[in-house]
Amino acid sequence: MMASNLCAIRPLARLKPLIRHQRCIKQRQRAYATQQTIPNQGQPPPPPQAATLEKAHHSMRRITLKPPPPAMYNKCPSPVETFEASQIAALDPIGSRTKLFSRSNPDAVKVGDILLVRTRSGDPFAGVCINIRRQGVDTAILLRGQLTRVGVEMWYKIYSPNVEGIEVVQRRAKRARRARLYYMRKPKHDIGSVENIVRQYQRQKAALGSSDVKGRDANAHKKKNNKRGRN
Repeated sequence: MMASNLCAIRPLARLKPLIRHQRCIKQRQRAYATQQTIPNQGQPPPPPQAATLEKAHHSMRRITLKPPPPAMYNKCPSPVETFEASQIAALDPIGSRTKLFSRSNPDAVKVGDILLVRTRSGDPFAGVCINIRRQGVDTAILLRGQLTRVGVEMWYKIYSPNVEGIEVVQRRAKRARRARLYYMRKPKHDIGSVENIVRQYQRQKAALGSSDVKGRDANAHKKKNNKRGRN
């Protein structure tokens, strides 16, 4: 009984879609019939597609074409290098620090030298230069020293406005065969404190400064005496 009921229900379920489909077919047939039976009523034939496109092209408004803007590459081929050069010129107008860490300078700072860095915000720090990172404006040095018998390492950017001066206290006797002297962190190769070397350097610097001042005072005194004798 159930199977016979299902067979009777299925045709009824498909009846509505079939009716809709037949209606659509009839509407399409009517539309095609009216389009074929209606005459042109003396109207000229439609123009071809090429002629209509040409007329539309002539009727369109003329658009003024402007030349493309000049390429920035011609004005500034390497903008990053130009920007870094301008920043270095502003931070180091004399060029002394650039020359001090230049590869082409034979008297430039090398790894293994003892340096003294003076800053505006704190006390000066002295240590052995174990790494030099050359990256344009971000050029920095790594110094290793001792504070209260504890090994301390400090990074300093040479173009930083906080750095007042960098002085070479002592040169390395022999050229280091490595670019980074990280082996000096081991107790076997650690130099230790460099306070005695820095003090000796400061004494020599003060003695040379005092002798220069005395020589200038003596020369000025002689010039005054010569002027008085002439008068």
